[in-house]
Amino acid sequence: MRGGRSLQNSTIVRFIFRPATPMPVPPPTPTPARPAASTRALQKGQQTRAAILDAALTLASHMGLEGLSIGALAEVTQMSKSGVFAHFGSREELQISVIREYHARFEDEVFFPAIREARGLPRLRALFERWVRRVSVELDSGCIYISGAVEFDDRPGPVRDALVEMVRTWHTALERAIQGAVEEGHLKPDTDAGQMLYEVHGLILALHHDARFLRNDGVLERARRGFDRVVRDYEAPAVPVRPARAKR
Repeated sequence: MRGGRSLQNSTIVRFIFRPATPMPVPPPTPTPARPAASTRALQKGQQTRAAILDAALTLASHMGLEGLSIGALAEVTQMSKSGVFAHFGSREELQISVIREYHARFEDEVFFPAIREARGLPRLRALFERWVRRVSVELDSGCIYISGAVEFDDRPGPVRDALVEMVRTWHTALERAIQGAVEEGHLKPDTDAGQMLYEVHGLILALHHDARFLRNDGVLERARRGFDRVVRDYEAPAVPVRPARAKR
């Protein structure tokens, strides 16, 4: 529909400003074609950067963002330090790029599939369930959101800012899903979306701690049961259905 409005608006603008006599339109200046060699070099550069970023994300998942360095990445990718440096420019930019890449993958695996569900509790449940699955996959590596918070909680700077921005973006999406469940009548009208978000996030933090640090069994199901209990606390009471009156 957005494309339709755009077409209509452009048609109106052309109608209002149409000159009485058609003006000659000069032929467009041909754009010189980019040499094939230049295009191949650009594609190769993008592929190399993507490969470096993938290796950096793996390193950061196991060693933390502070474990990243141009030297360590050069060794893992079997590239020169100058070659890695040319793609990122600094260790700080490398760390920020890893945070953004992690967030993009998190969105692809958790957010985008979940928002295809019906608005309200079905969508909120899908967001939480996919988040739990993501944590279960990361048990042998780690969540950069959580490990990064430990590393940079008291270290101001661009890396911390990028990490905070990504986490807040995710929290905002969850809070909107909670508010959507309120508007759909699935949760009580007086539900405090921020409070519910806090409780749901707490379940994920506990899951990550007990699974990775304590190595407890059954923590995934505990997290799911905890979520169900939180939902019951905020869930709107079912409206009783009155039986149909018998016809006389």
